[in-house]
Amino acid sequence: MKIWTSEHIFEHPWGTVVKAALRKYPNPHNPSVIGTDVVERKIENGVLKSHRLLTTEWGLSPWVTRLIGADRTCFASEHSEIDVANSHMTLRSRNLTFCNFLTVDEKLVYLPHPTDPSKTMLRQEAVVTVRGVPLTNYMEGVVADTISKNANKGRQAMEWVIGNLKVDMEDLGHACVFRTASGL
Repeated sequence: MKIWTSEHIFEHPWGTVVKAALRKYPNPHNPSVIGTDVVERKIENGVLKSHRLLTTEWGLSPWVTRLIGADRTCFASEHSEIDVANSHMTLRSRNLTFCNFLTVDEKLVYLPHPTDPSKTMLRQEAVVTVRGVPLTNYMEGVVADTISKNANKGRQAMEWVIGNLKVDMEDLGHACVFRTASGL
């Protein structure tokens, strides 16, 4: 088992970052995620709880494909909890495809920065477990390294979504001003 952890500070308030996290896919920085489907969404005790199914296409290396026997569409299960009253979002995901020999449990926590409310702190952890294949320790290391390299792409995607959210809000503001000015 390999454990990978990371922390990142977004230069945006918590509410903005949470909105971006919910709208993260699809995006040009993570083209492997080709779909998201909401399985369940409910509010319990003021906490929004969601379960989504992510569809991905990784384009695995030929040597990996030979080892595991396939390069196919993959699925992951994602559970999120957003507690607006306490400004806390937790997102947990686990791969469903190849889970008989590779399990990746990922946890992301978004919190307001402890000293600057205009910023958001992301704590990220992935636990990688490989079983039943040769070179288990090596494979876990390869997967953990890939997660580390892809984390930056995920942060770039968040910034891209935040930029789009800002443009959408500006467009909405301009539309409201136009409608008000024109008496519509």
